[in-house]
Amino acid sequence: MTSSQIIVLATPVFLLLIAIEFAWGYLKGRNTYRLNDAVNSLSLGMLNQLSAVFTRLLRTGIYTAIYSSVALFPDIEFWNHWYGWLLALVFYDFCYYWLHRAGHESAVFWAAHVVHHQSQDYNLSTALRQTSSGALLGWIFYIPMAVAGVPPLLFGIVTLIDLLYQFWVHTDHVRKLGWFDRWFCSPSNHRVHHAVNDRYLDRNYGGILIIWDRLFGSFREEDEKCVYGTRSPLNSWDPLWANAEVYWSLLKDSWHAKNWADKCRVWVKRPGWRPADVAARFPKPPFDITQLEVFHPPLSRTVRWFGALQFGLLLLGVIAYLWHAEAMAPEPRAVWLLALMAGLWSVGGLLQGRLSMLQVLLIESAALATASAALGLTGLHHVMKPLALLIAIVLVASRARPPAAKGRFDAFLLAALAASLAGDVLLMFPAYFIPGLLAFLVAHLFFIALFHQGVAWFPSRRILGLTLAAGLAMYAFLWPHLSPVLKGAVAAYVLVIALMAAQTMGRALVLRDKASITVAIGAGFFMLSDALLATNRFVQPLPLAQLWVLGTYYVAQILIASHARPVVPSGHKQV
Repeated sequence: MTSSQIIVLATPVFLLLIAIEFAWGYLKGRNTYRLNDAVNSLSLGMLNQLSAVFTRLLRTGIYTAIYSSVALFPDIEFWNHWYGWLLALVFYDFCYYWLHRAGHESAVFWAAHVVHHQSQDYNLSTALRQTSSGALLGWIFYIPMAVAGVPPLLFGIVTLIDLLYQFWVHTDHVRKLGWFDRWFCSPSNHRVHHAVNDRYLDRNYGGILIIWDRLFGSFREEDEKCVYGTRSPLNSWDPLWANAEVYWSLLKDSWHAKNWADKCRVWVKRPGWRPADVAARFPKPPFDITQLEVFHPPLSRTVRWFGALQFGLLLLGVIAYLWHAEAMAPEPRAVWLLALMAGLWSVGGLLQGRLSMLQVLLIESAALATASAALGLTGLHHVMKPLALLIAIVLVASRARPPAAKGRFDAFLLAALAASLAGDVLLMFPAYFIPGLLAFLVAHLFFIALFHQGVAWFPSRRILGLTLAAGLAMYAFLWPHLSPVLKGAVAAYVLVIALMAAQTMGRALVLRDKASITVAIGAGFFMLSDALLATNRFVQPLPLAQLWVLGTYYVAQILIASHARPVVPSGHKQV
């Protein structure tokens, strides 16, 4: 049985204990749960396990290689006795203490570990809030175990034991436990670790044993109310951004630093350290615990129920994926990972108020359409591909606009999406490639007319020249591989999509607002998708071609359908 399958079997127990803790807190008037925060924590736990399917090989592979080469005491008989297991567990916990401490004292390790601390609540769901990048460097701290001769299988077992033990200590409902607190990591000890109070900061790193903290001077007893989270709050329910935020911050500081030594120091110094020149040019306000606000965007009851339902379906998908992941070939393993990540990201956007329910359904159906095409699941693909564009049409049709903005803009946008839907359906059948191409040509003509509303035809001659040059280069690349009939059809299509991109990008240059720039990016993805499709069909088959072709195509359609807005005359408000 794989470690992923063990986690799957443990999942019902985790969820049951979370439900019990919620019920207890609710009945006692001390509820520590919020739906949005709990879903975000569980989503990060799911991403951790999804990524572990790929990164586990890095960690165990390096460990096994070191063990096989330099193990000093590889006595299997010794390690298989109970005292060998106990020694391995204590050894692991000791190494974990130093990894955990590095995660608070060195910025690059904090960038991975911060995920576990971002929640401003403290409950059992927080325990499952784990990083997806920790394995990239975390293996370094377990090299002593490999050198000592702890077998790889036993290393994996004690890793799971240490991790599973830490689940129960993430609760606010268990108070101090007397003698137990002096020896072991307990709820009281670990609450201190998660707090941002000055006296608690960077304390109590032990995983199972707290004696490491007492030995190495990092212990602090709980003696005042804990305030949870981080000193630079995430303020987002996006699980992908949660994993990337500190890396991005470090990258920006490193880029802006003038001194090359400082560019490197940013990554290894304590979290929060910044070069003097960077801090002066890009100041950040000092942390003030009295000004800390809980991130809690308002949601309607309908959105909460819809988000919970979507999350539940994704949880089932992740469970199925983890159970079968080791038996999958690399391609379907990667494709389903990306589809599940898209779903988790969209639910986070919904709970944050960035995405509507229809946008979530659009993203999920697009992800399923792409995955089913890439993996040859024809039946599912024939349902999800037209469904995605149907949802986009409903999204646009249902979007409220002020009277002054209605009319031709919406009509052109709906016509473009309807023509795209026709093209999607036709291209599902190889014999209808030319009609499908014509349907998309019509769609792009509608897009050109759409984005002419309120601005001149092709307002930037430079952008027009660049898009036409890109189209000409692509056509020259395809020319030797096209039949006489296709040369004319492809030439017309390349010209029209180059004009569509020129119109949207020129419009963005004129309007300079977020919506028009996002639409222009969508047009760029349209060009990329068509270039990939043509290359795959006429020049050279691409690996996982449908993943790249449809993935970029749906990014384009989602960006345009979600962000296309008419130019509103002054005096009118945009809705």
